[in-house]
Amino acid sequence: MDFGDNFEQQEIDPAAEFLAREQSALAGLEDDLNPPAAVPQVKTEAKPPMEEPEKIKKWREDQKTRLEEKDREEEKKKEELKVQAKKELEDWYKQHEESITKTKSSNRESAKNAEKNFVAEPTEIEPGTEWERIAKLCDFNPKASKTSRDVSRMRSIILQLKQNPVAIKRV
Repeated sequence: MDFGDNFEQQEIDPAAEFLAREQSALAGLEDDLNPPAAVPQVKTEAKPPMEEPEKIKKWREDQKTRLEEKDREEEKKKEELKVQAKKELEDWYKQHEESITKTKSSNRESAKNAEKNFVAEPTEIEPGTEWERIAKLCDFNPKASKTSRDVSRMRSIILQLKQNPVAIKRV
């Protein structure tokens, strides 16, 4: 059944059509162009290369020797710096390890002392003394180290509660 849409036409390649037009337009140009005449070469006399003066040769050799010596010195200094850096790094690690060991031992010792003091206290808590016991367990030294957190706000709250205790309801 034919609906009049005419799909059965052969497709024409636009690139092929373009090439055919261009070839026909340029067909006569080949005859118009004459190849240029060869450019005559001028013969020049070959001059022997100039030799460097003796002073410049001597300077180049001296410069090369100086640069080689500087390179050797630089390598030697590099090796010395590597050895020195390795030694300093080992010393730093040793000092760091000692510092950590000392800190661990002092922390353990202070924890043992705090535990002994806590156990030595009576277990009976009198009403109104709860915050005093908590205040005893806290370090109220205002100096702050770079590695610890800022606990000044908590410290001030505990001190306020110690001075003005809030009644705790017992269940």
